Amino acid sequence: MTEKALDFEALHIGVDDVSWQMGYRDAQPDERVVVEVRGLLDEVSAVVVPRFCYVVKWGTLGKGSLDVDGVHLSIGTRIARQLSRSEAFAFFVATAGKEYESFQGKVAREGDLLRVFIADALGSLIAERCADLMERSLQESIEKLDWKHTNRFSPGYCNWHVSEQPLLFSLIGEKPCGILLNEGCLMTPIKSVSGIVGVGHDVERLDYACALCGKKDCLFKHP
Repeated sequence: MTEKALDFEALHIGVDDVSWQMGYRDAQPDERVVVEVRGLLDEVSAVVVPRFCYVVKWGTLGKGSLDVDGVHLSIGTRIARQLSRSEAFAFFVATAGKEYESFQGKVAREGDLLRVFIADALGSLIAERCADLMERSLQESIEKLDWKHTNRFSPGYCNWHVSEQPLLFSLIGEKPCGILLNEGCLMTPIKSVSGIVGVGHDVERLDYACALCGKKDCLFKHP
């Protein structure tokens, strides 16, 4: 398993990134929003410790399924098609971390709804950027094999049901990066990402994967 803790600066998150995550597209945020975003970025940079880990395993793809180490994952036909040329599979988690969870709870208790909204958007962005760096680390580890990697796919999207989180976690290890699952298969810290990436000689990473997913209200789907 590869596991790494990151400095916040490595995520390269600025005001524009947070604003986009908050939903600003064509319009610019007003000055109060910009000031609050800058303030939260300064506060977070001093406390947050994002983390990721991944493990690469061999597996057998079926029509909408993947079998690895005796674990049967029902990943759906869309994801299976994107992984079809994979020679192995990386299972991963990435998280904003327990420190951010504590920070976000503090912001919530203060009761400023704007700061609460910004902190929620920022936490999601931290987890996603951390997952981006996981992909970079994964690519560096497989380059010696002349392998590439696919997009990452997570339970809850593309017909891969979130109830399969425990199966996914069983392939990574107990409490990876300190992440726990509750009875509803949701992760704690909540600002965490989990999933699978295919690796091999003939796979490809698409620039835009939104067309693969039928979710119509996703924040990440471009207009």
